Amino acid sequence: MTEIHKKRPEFRNINAFKDLTTYRLPLAGWVSILHRASGAMMFLLLPFIVWLFDTSLSSEISFTRFSSAFIVGIGIFPAWFVKLVVLALIWAYLHHLCAGVRHLYMDTHHAVSKEFGKSSAIVTLSISWILTIGLGAKLFGLY
Repeated sequence: MTEIHKKRPEFRNINAFKDLTTYRLPLAGWVSILHRASGAMMFLLLPFIVWLFDTSLSSEISFTRFSSAFIVGIGIFPAWFVKLVVLALIWAYLHHLCAGVRHLYMDTHHAVSKEFGKSSAIVTLSISWILTIGLGAKLFGLY
């Protein structure tokens, strides 16, 4: 008995207006895109990171100013916004680290099968989100 299989679409030359609405990017592709986005986010926010680091280590007075940024805010930015930016940086760092380790493992062990790509993408996303939620709960004072 022969079953009729639905023919899967082939995307050779993707038309941005017609094909991108129906194209499903695999999970490994999302991890790769998010790896690049997290790296770009960390690079663009590097002056803020350096300011946070410098203010936290310079003196007791500057550490108090650093601590107050999370209580009263910085300039026109309220404290909740500063915490959200820091939470985004925490996610960016953790995701970039986990995805980087994944890429290094795949490069050194030549593990490029579709199954490994999907399972390692799930592990990468899970670890980075679990760690981000845990550190975010600490940042927002839940424990």
